[in-house]
Amino acid sequence: MSEQSAWPRLRVADWTETRDTLHMWTQIVGKIRLAHARLVNHWWQVTLYVTPRGLTTSTVPYGSGAFDIEFDFIEHRLVLRTSDGQARHVKLEPKSVARFYEETLRALDELGIQAPIQPHPNEVETAIPFPEDTRHASYDPHAAHLFWRQLLQVDRVLSAFRSRFMGKVSPVHFFWGAMDLACTRFSGRPAPAHPGGAPHCGDWVMVEGYSRELSSCGFWPGGGEEGAFYAYAYPEPAGFRDHPVEPSSAYYSEQNGQFLLPYEAVRTADDPDATLTGFLQSTYEAAAEHADWDRDTLEEDPGRWDRQRARAHGAR
Repeated sequence: MSEQSAWPRLRVADWTETRDTLHMWTQIVGKIRLAHARLVNHWWQVTLYVTPRGLTTSTVPYGSGAFDIEFDFIEHRLVLRTSDGQARHVKLEPKSVARFYEETLRALDELGIQAPIQPHPNEVETAIPFPEDTRHASYDPHAAHLFWRQLLQVDRVLSAFRSRFMGKVSPVHFFWGAMDLACTRFSGRPAPAHPGGAPHCGDWVMVEGYSRELSSCGFWPGGGEEGAFYAYAYPEPAGFRDHPVEPSSAYYSEQNGQFLLPYEAVRTADDPDATLTGFLQSTYEAAAEHADWDRDTLEEDPGRWDRQRARAHGAR
């Protein structure tokens, strides 16, 4: 498979209903993780992660054991597993959020897991309680599979970009509130209290999320014909939005308060990885340079041990 063909084409208009249903499903699963995982700075304990088959909660502690939940976008099922060897499956197929919610909680109950979650979504304008949501009931397995393939490529490039930073940096993780795959770097300095304002989400949630000065980037299945990459700084330093960034198709959105790059500009580029990396690096530099980050301390060459490893390998 060529590098270009690895980046699938998925028009937002072709799967909006499936996307919005899947968004609610990921919120349900994310909230289950939230109910049992201990707080980690910036809510890192609530996110999902890209896997070779879909999205997972990773290991969630429960009593003296653990469980995990994975969206499998190859066989199109939700897989729930426990550390005592039990498992349950919920089919991913056209069904309402209400039905998915009921089936998922039933599967957890059969596994002996309680799930005391808030039964309504966050960070969306219209927050229909999960048990009552029959509006969102679409699932196109082909589109869901393509979305996962998008995430797989983005996760790969974001992970390589993350390796260049020695300071505090988040995992590459999927925030189900806004349905985006993100990675965030931190300067090490505190930030002013965030004003909040996210719909159906307490302002205190944003205060925790943005408690330190940061530069964040990621991918969201909206904002462009096929989705969009984004990058922003909090707090935004003077000069940030006017900083030159790559590629030429990237721009600063006054409406969104961040740089945006259409997914299709990356997908159709001669070198998609290099194009996206250029966007990630130049937008990070816009934050780090204008906010005077200690870049000599925070940045490092991820290949710094390559020669030593090669010598060690050659000696075998």
